[in-house]
Amino acid sequence: MRRLTSLTLLCLLVSAYACKRPARTDGGLPADSMVSPTGSGLASNPPEVSPTDPSLPPPSEALSPPPSDAAAVQLVSIASGLERPVALVVAPGDPRKRLFIVEQVGTIRVLEQGAIRAGVFLDLKKSVSRDNEQGLLGLAFHPRFADNRKLYINYTDRGGDTHVVEYQVAAGDPDRVDLATAREVLRVEQPYSNHNGGHVLFGPDGKLWVGLGDGGGAGDPVKAGQDDKQRLSKMLRIDVDAATPTIDVAAKGVRNPWRYSFDPATGDLYIGDVGQNEWESIFVVPGTKLTGHNFGWSVTEGRHCYDTARCDQRAFTPPVTDYAHDVGCSVTGGVVYRGKALPALDGVYFYADYCTAIIRSFRWRPDGIRQHWEWKPVLDPDSRLGQVSSFGVDHEGEIYLLLLGGEILRLTSR
Repeated sequence: MRRLTSLTLLCLLVSAYACKRPARTDGGLPADSMVSPTGSGLASNPPEVSPTDPSLPPPSEALSPPPSDAAAVQLVSIASGLERPVALVVAPGDPRKRLFIVEQVGTIRVLEQGAIRAGVFLDLKKSVSRDNEQGLLGLAFHPRFADNRKLYINYTDRGGDTHVVEYQVAAGDPDRVDLATAREVLRVEQPYSNHNGGHVLFGPDGKLWVGLGDGGGAGDPVKAGQDDKQRLSKMLRIDVDAATPTIDVAAKGVRNPWRYSFDPATGDLYIGDVGQNEWESIFVVPGTKLTGHNFGWSVTEGRHCYDTARCDQRAFTPPVTDYAHDVGCSVTGGVVYRGKALPALDGVYFYADYCTAIIRSFRWRPDGIRQHWEWKPVLDPDSRLGQVSSFGVDHEGEIYLLLLGGEILRLTSR
């Protein structure tokens, strides 16, 4: 991998993928049954979490290195040579435990038993647009995939508009999507080429969650953030099992939610939201209250006023942490670790920055975050990483990092 030497080398992708400038002006990429990382059912109700835990220190955003017992981890490369990978997903009930890799250029590849399979699982290269923040951006398998063979993708078409489409895997070929089974469940016109969001994920409610950015441009020019009549800048939920899929707004006021995830043990929702000129934010909402939140954009940029004339923050759900653009410029939201290989990290949420490849983590409780750790000195002491486009989780709950340059790494014990 190339050494990361300058943020200006990283002007490649979504607000999750915007380069640092003195002032960012164009933005960038970048109680039904619980759903596990693989989409299988867990407890029917999220466990109650005490606001305080005597085993943890008081809440604090202060950063510190991981303690020695938690720092005995490393990133190990498991695949390379991919073409702009932006998501790693598994299929519930898949006996082969395949890892499905979404390539932004319009294809889905399969990583199985340590090797990339020949051929592609899905090829939409002729259908997707190719600007830096566009393309094939998300994939989710139905929680009952083992029975119905259904999956959902999020992509921007040649005109730049967002589509969420349902497909089925071919009846006689588990390694190929049957394109003839396409059923569109959502289409949203995009006024600009950036801030498309693009993630899709099934929530604890059994519905498909779709995070949409504000439509692009700078400073929310179409005023989507606080406009209830627009689907842009919203977290949507889709009942894909309905004959005619129903869509409702779960939350509003996100600028560009580049990767969000549910904690499989609690149902808590973690959102990485890419900022405008100054701040990158992580929002967390409890599994017991997933809907009805207003995250403030474009009145606020995280917990900071953006439109000072309207900046009454009392109606907004603030982020649990943020960081300024002297640290990075485009947050990549991550996942909560619930694997078995690293028990000391159980319940720890990891996130990163696309531009500077910082890797951080924390534990969240309703009264705040704790153990806010800076991992770069441990996981990347030579600053070799760059362009962290996404995180993924396998069937066992182990964590993976995706680099836009084509590499996938697994977090593992030394």
